[in-house]
Amino acid sequence: MAEECTHNCKTCGSDCAKKDKTDFLEAPHAMSSIKNVIGVVSGKGGVGKSLVTSLLAVTMQRRGFKTAILDADITGPSIPKIFGIKERATGDETGLFPVETKTGIKIMSLNLLVDNPDSPVIWRGPVIAGAVKQFWTDVIWGDIDYMFIDMPPGTGDVPLTVFQSIPVDGTVVVTSPQDLVTMIVGKAVNMAKPMNIPIKAVVENYSYLLCPDCGKKINVFGESKLPEVVKQYGVENTARIPVDPAVAKLCDDGLIELFVGDWLDKLADSLQ
Repeated sequence: MAEECTHNCKTCGSDCAKKDKTDFLEAPHAMSSIKNVIGVVSGKGGVGKSLVTSLLAVTMQRRGFKTAILDADITGPSIPKIFGIKERATGDETGLFPVETKTGIKIMSLNLLVDNPDSPVIWRGPVIAGAVKQFWTDVIWGDIDYMFIDMPPGTGDVPLTVFQSIPVDGTVVVTSPQDLVTMIVGKAVNMAKPMNIPIKAVVENYSYLLCPDCGKKINVFGESKLPEVVKQYGVENTARIPVDPAVAKLCDDGLIELFVGDWLDKLADSLQ
């Protein structure tokens, strides 16, 4: 791969651009069988990718599917905290074992492997990308119906590694209702498009606040930009998640599996 990759394989002159995407794919662990892989992405940070990843995993688990989360946000892993996992992952000569949540969702995150989760990860991009690849190849996931990959923000080494090394079936783009949203979605779409990875849905987080007294929807961060996204990028499935203090508390307490809400039900239907 060229050092200065533009992520546009159609105009690239490097040898890697002439190869089929399958030439780069890594096989999962021999004791893993993973049917569907969905990447949760965004062009910027702080929009709620980890929350959407968690809600999707819990929703699919409630429907009777075997669900897993690969936490690819190596420098800012928050999945263990959201699920209240304090134990460390283990392994033997055959591979690493993911940690299971209270309802049976399998999770692998760097925070499950380090002695002190509060210590910063000061690694260069290729090392981080290599760790993410090992979460796919060295972890014994077992039988999984839906794996959700919580991506780091942006379009750097890790998203590129995931898209090239893991057979991702589609992505869910997470945004917020601000003017920059169409540009953010554009970054994610334009990175996935040359790799033939479909955009399954766009989820707008912080979409509105539901007044506890009158039930009125208050657009705290401005009007929703989802209609513009649908028109510009032709994304069929969309969802809106409100600003909900109850959900925020569940995340802080590690009890996201108790959330109540149907915001992602239609998206879950489309994934099925």
